[in-house]
Amino acid sequence: MADDPPETPYLELLARGAPAEAYERPGLRARADKAPADRLAALERAKLLALRVRGELEGRRRREAELSALFETAHDLAGLRDLDAVLQAIVQRARSLLGTEVAYLTLHDPSAGDTYMRVTDGSVSARFQQLRLGMGEGLGGLVAQTARPYVTDSYFDDARFQHTHTIDASVRDEGLVAILGVPLLLGSGVIGVLFAADRRARVFEREQIALLASFAAHAAVAIDTANLLAETRSALAELEAANEIIRDRSAVIERASDVHDRLTALVLRGGGVHDVATAVAEVLSGSVEFVEAGGAPAAAVDRSRADGHAVRHGEDWIAAVSAGGQLLGALVLHGHPGLDPVDQRTLERAAVVTSLLQLARRSAGEAEQRVRGELLDDLLDAPDREPRLLRERAARLRADLDAPHVVLAAGLDAPATAGAAGARGASGASGADPGGGAPAEEAADRQRLWSAASHLAATGQGLAAARDGGTVLLLPLAEGDTADALARRTARQLGTALRAPVTVGASSPVPEPAVRPGEVASGYAEARRCLAALRVLGRSGQGAAAEDFGFLGLLLGATRDGVPDGARVQDFVHRTIGAVLDYDTRRGTDLVRTLDAYYASGMSPARTKDELHVHVNTVAQRLERVGRLLGPDWQSPSRALEIQLALRLHRLASAR
Repeated sequence: MADDPPETPYLELLARGAPAEAYERPGLRARADKAPADRLAALERAKLLALRVRGELEGRRRREAELSALFETAHDLAGLRDLDAVLQAIVQRARSLLGTEVAYLTLHDPSAGDTYMRVTDGSVSARFQQLRLGMGEGLGGLVAQTARPYVTDSYFDDARFQHTHTIDASVRDEGLVAILGVPLLLGSGVIGVLFAADRRARVFEREQIALLASFAAHAAVAIDTANLLAETRSALAELEAANEIIRDRSAVIERASDVHDRLTALVLRGGGVHDVATAVAEVLSGSVEFVEAGGAPAAAVDRSRADGHAVRHGEDWIAAVSAGGQLLGALVLHGHPGLDPVDQRTLERAAVVTSLLQLARRSAGEAEQRVRGELLDDLLDAPDREPRLLRERAARLRADLDAPHVVLAAGLDAPATAGAAGARGASGASGADPGGGAPAEEAADRQRLWSAASHLAATGQGLAAARDGGTVLLLPLAEGDTADALARRTARQLGTALRAPVTVGASSPVPEPAVRPGEVASGYAEARRCLAALRVLGRSGQGAAAEDFGFLGLLLGATRDGVPDGARVQDFVHRTIGAVLDYDTRRGTDLVRTLDAYYASGMSPARTKDELHVHVNTVAQRLERVGRLLGPDWQSPSRALEIQLALRLHRLASAR
């Protein structure tokens, strides 16, 4: 109102904390009302005074907020529990009070001679959050090198700083423009840098620089306090470890006596190697396991065998189990890196006891394996054996030859490197050398396959024998199970035991092997055909029966008077792709391989040329020649199916 003092509207604006632009309105209204000049001058003076008062109030509120934040930071330091949480709070408060879009903190890495990003707030770039700055590089590197604050309102236009591609790319990725950095000082050294930054040009005031420096001082104190706490905890841990050693020394003789009594009792009552491992684990308060030869690190086992003592390997201790120069395995103590010398001797004594138990178990196991192999050899080679005698022999091995069984042919498809050395000293099955005339390593791998198959047969109440460079098994077929499922399961179990792919072919079920032993030999022939088919079809390491091959399975299992009907298969192949085969033979070409690659590539000439490493025009020319040989409908669905089947049968016949 015109009669009110000119100060009145501005006092109301101050009272409600109005923004600065609101202070222009009283003067504008007075001009609109055509107030006299002296009234307008009085309002202008009142406005200027009110804005000064407002500025003072804003400054006081800002300083109160800064002091409050500093007080809260000091309170956090007093109850320091988590260094990361305190540093994160400092960065967040600095960002909030300075009104910046981003705040972050870097620490000095003495070993690398640079600084690395430790805490960020408001950052969106993963590359920026992992940035490292060398001493003197960029704004932060210069702050760390000189121990002085630096500020820029436009970083990329500021020539004071050493710009590097890595730093500039990371800053540009984050979108930063104005940056303020202050050092974290601990004594006379710089341990890091605290930053506040905006994604637009901005001038940082002196008060803001001082405020950020105060937060940097708090951060330095927090880091120093955390380091002191870590050193204190380390000292306490060392004292506790020394006390623990003293307590262990007082009980070490008692533990040695205890393990001696336990091992003696185990041997007397016929315990196994795992019983020994359990007893030693209880005494040494660790985890102990017995591993077969090849299951433990070879270098550590060799050192243990050479000097006759347990050796340390990383966090474990390893004691070789050997007898008569033959490695039988190793005892491995896990999670006990600081082993007492007396406890080390305990582990070595347990290894000696384990070697005796292993020799006894191996002798008994090899005898049973030979008996199982001899019975299966008789079923395969002498089908006229008396069923009653076969049943009696099987009963002693806990096998039931009146139940349905499946014949499985197993072959190793890659050298089994793990543990081969430990198997080379084992005896063969059925009085035959499974390796034949193969090199020593291959013979050892076949020996290991036979051993694994014999173990599987013994646990599954079946039979196993080494035969034809591989292993044959006769396993019972449980109710509801199938020959195909049994083959897949056997391939998986043998592959796991040998740590190498094992391919297994299975026969159709043999109802009563004791009554009709001749069907065992026929089943073995069928299983071997399935084994060969798996390898030809690129399914090495798998298991399958004839039923798993669809129409191909019918051909694999097809017999006439007990003999595989190969003539029918050959007739189908020549009737379907004989023209291409004859053309390749006469001209020395490779159209059959081109067809294989064409179908394997989804009938795509572009992918076929990559498979054959030729030009796509060459593929087109070859396929045109195939079309002239096989007829214009050779790519129809029905013809394509017949051609692909004929190609697979051709590969199978060639492999056989």
